[in-house]
Amino acid sequence: MKLARYEAASFDWRRQASANEEVAGRVRAILTEVRREGDAAVRRYTEQFDDPGLTGTWDLRVHPAELERAWAGLDPALQGALVRAADRIRKFHEHQRPADVTTSGADGERMGMTWRPLRRAGVYAPGGRAAYPSTVLMNVIPAQVAGVDEVVLVSPPQRGTGLPHPLVMAAAHLLGVREVYRMGGAQAIAALAYGTESVARVDKIAGPGNLYVALAKRAVMGDVGIDSVAGPSEVFIVADDSADPRHVAADLLAQAEHDPEAGAVLVTVAPDLVDAVERELERQLADLPRREIARAALGRWGAAVVAGSLEEAVAVVNRSAPEHVELLIREPSHWLRSVRSAGAVFLGAYTPEPVGDYYAGPNHVLPTHGTARFASGLGVLDFMRRMTWVEYTPEALSAHGTDIVALAEAEGLAAHARAVTIRGEGGDGDGGAQ
Repeated sequence: MKLARYEAASFDWRRQASANEEVAGRVRAILTEVRREGDAAVRRYTEQFDDPGLTGTWDLRVHPAELERAWAGLDPALQGALVRAADRIRKFHEHQRPADVTTSGADGERMGMTWRPLRRAGVYAPGGRAAYPSTVLMNVIPAQVAGVDEVVLVSPPQRGTGLPHPLVMAAAHLLGVREVYRMGGAQAIAALAYGTESVARVDKIAGPGNLYVALAKRAVMGDVGIDSVAGPSEVFIVADDSADPRHVAADLLAQAEHDPEAGAVLVTVAPDLVDAVERELERQLADLPRREIARAALGRWGAAVVAGSLEEAVAVVNRSAPEHVELLIREPSHWLRSVRSAGAVFLGAYTPEPVGDYYAGPNHVLPTHGTARFASGLGVLDFMRRMTWVEYTPEALSAHGTDIVALAEAEGLAAHARAVTIRGEGGDGDGGAQ
């Protein structure tokens, strides 16, 4: 499997989100119809896109007994893996809970910042090419740690069953999510954003999805909060001559098998490594169940970049701001200090990116499309909002009043100034009524 080859100086990784106006128009129509018709529109689009076997006025909500049944149907080994993964993810995110701040000034004024969880959050779990119980864990647990009152889950029904994928339902049961809806696509995003007869609107929507979901989230942003508009997954592997070509190839394929649009880039200071990795890619592709998807991804978004030094290799990473970065090099902890723009970094030969997808603890919902230049991965703070407060005494207002009035008058806001000066005037408390 040949990778497109580049020199570090000429490599430019720009994956702009595609502006598909035809799909965007369909999404807008779906949002409008759900906002106008509620449950009826959600049912109509669910039957059209997901499961034609659902007919009539079937319930959008999945009964909790179905969730329990899905959990009970799992192999005990998988149950145990999910329990342990959830525990690790929860413990890591508990360290993200912020503390309130209170401070006071020299004139007796007090002020501070306090954190409040959102009241209601919606999580979208895809059900297309594969089922992702890990997505449920990674999106629901930070909301629960934040203290969100109501966490709801939506996921498209599987054709022929009329229910979300059993793994998704099982993960919801494990986490205690009892409000689960069988709906996906833009219609699910609309229901969460605007509300219907069956679904109360949420404050924020999190979770990945297909192009319809991504465009719908972008369209409802402002009416409701969103985590991000996620793009295809991507990994950059920085490798020196100590890297095992088998490991590099396996890790590139771990990303490539996600989606034909997934990106997998090797950045190396060892030119001979590229040939060895290409041979390994071909060998490992031979028995990969999703090899056609992986091959398509590597053909379109795979690359090998040769750098003259590790400094130059890390500069490629920082310019590109990828979702995942692996450092398969000597002294990876030393070079971590130089990585400024990445969603998550995986250090050393025994930390393949899938440990972050499933188990280590940090969140796997990460910025894509180069947005790691300014964005971070999903966390507890995404389900909270900060609120400031101020308390002045008469003495503090008197001490600061002259400055406040001067600023208000400079902006031509006389009522602002009066709101301060009136408190310094004498009076009998009747507001000046005659």
